[in-house]
Amino acid sequence: MAGIAWADVPTADEVGVEMHELMRRLYPICRSISGDGVRETLRIVSGIVPLDVSEVPTGTQVFDWTVPREWNVRDAWIADASGERIVDFRRCNLHVLGYSTPIRAQMRLDELREHLFADPARPDVVPFRTSYYSENWGFCLSQRQLDALADAEYEVVVDSSLTDGSITYAEAYVPGASDDEVLLSTYCCHPSLANDNLSGIVLLAVLGKYLSGMALRLSYRILFSPGSIGPITWLARNEHRLGRITHGLVASCVGDPAPITYKRSRRGTAEIDRAVENVLRHAGDPYHVVDFVPLGGDERQFCSPGIDLPVGALSRSPADTFPQYHSSADDLDFVEPRWLGHSLGVYLRVLDVIETNDVYVNLNPKCEPQLGKRGLYRSIGGGSFEEAPLLWVLNLSDGTQSLLDISDRSGLSFAAIRDAATALEAHGLLQQREGSAGVVPAVTVTS
Repeated sequence: MAGIAWADVPTADEVGVEMHELMRRLYPICRSISGDGVRETLRIVSGIVPLDVSEVPTGTQVFDWTVPREWNVRDAWIADASGERIVDFRRCNLHVLGYSTPIRAQMRLDELREHLFADPARPDVVPFRTSYYSENWGFCLSQRQLDALADAEYEVVVDSSLTDGSITYAEAYVPGASDDEVLLSTYCCHPSLANDNLSGIVLLAVLGKYLSGMALRLSYRILFSPGSIGPITWLARNEHRLGRITHGLVASCVGDPAPITYKRSRRGTAEIDRAVENVLRHAGDPYHVVDFVPLGGDERQFCSPGIDLPVGALSRSPADTFPQYHSSADDLDFVEPRWLGHSLGVYLRVLDVIETNDVYVNLNPKCEPQLGKRGLYRSIGGGSFEEAPLLWVLNLSDGTQSLLDISDRSGLSFAAIRDAATALEAHGLLQQREGSAGVVPAVTVTS
């Protein structure tokens, strides 16, 4: 019952700095749901944790979806009559509507305007907009830039390609003693947006790095894929082995200063749901727990009714709930190392629970065993009730209740309950129920 090897993990501040530095390397890259930006991102991440990269060709049928054509953009701009670039992809890659088809033309403002996207509610930021599955071209700019455009002729260039190619996803596999897997997933399809979702990428990359050096009971599969089409493709290609996945989390928006938010899996009471809520309840920090809804991020693919994996979403500010969302304001200054480090610590504590959540049997169940003669009871009575974890574990360890069950029922922290079980087992009063490691039954996948 060793759990997470905390000595192998730096402090939250140190690991937060490590994650933020990785984010700085990834931030300038223009990513989309396909293309060389995704490949370059995964190449850099593979230097942190080894990755197995998959390319799935355009036209591949994946459930009800078809893998789209591959998009790459080299440059784009709007220039005035003097040749000055007043909107320039090289200054901000959000300026190009994602998946813009190529164009090179001269046009007046009234013709150009239908291809310009701004956000009047946030007049100083460049919004992030896409047109993945409907051919179009366009530019995103701040409302102030849009308002300042003169009624004149402009040069409009999008130097891009939309051709048969592939989408790219990658997996890191960290083997444990059991074939049961924990699925950790994040999306890698956004351009220069720091919280949404470079934060998820760097968290899982660094988490994978530290897990790789630990002796683990469970195995871990860390998935980096483009939003929606990535998980759909991965699930379609791996449907035969989904029964191994006993827990899962989707990581996104984990670098901002908001309290942790956990969105339960579709099941609502899966062990991963209870583990996260237990950790948050005893951490002493503000947090939010919300029920599953079929909106949001990639958890909705993992929790679709024909898949129904026990996968929740663990974030700080959920997508679309913070003012910087999908805009140039979601930059490197918005995401702070201390919050990245704190988020990683929460993930590690959750994994620590599912790594060590066992079921035990009390070997001396007829009345309480005498703890004092074993050195487990204070020598002077009437003081603080330090034995509470020991007594809760002894009373509820009847072979049907896990340590997490006991923690939830007693109101005591999982760590206190686990330490009590370790002490009682060492003194011959407790025994792990045979076959209890990985107490969650295998998932049934419907076709």
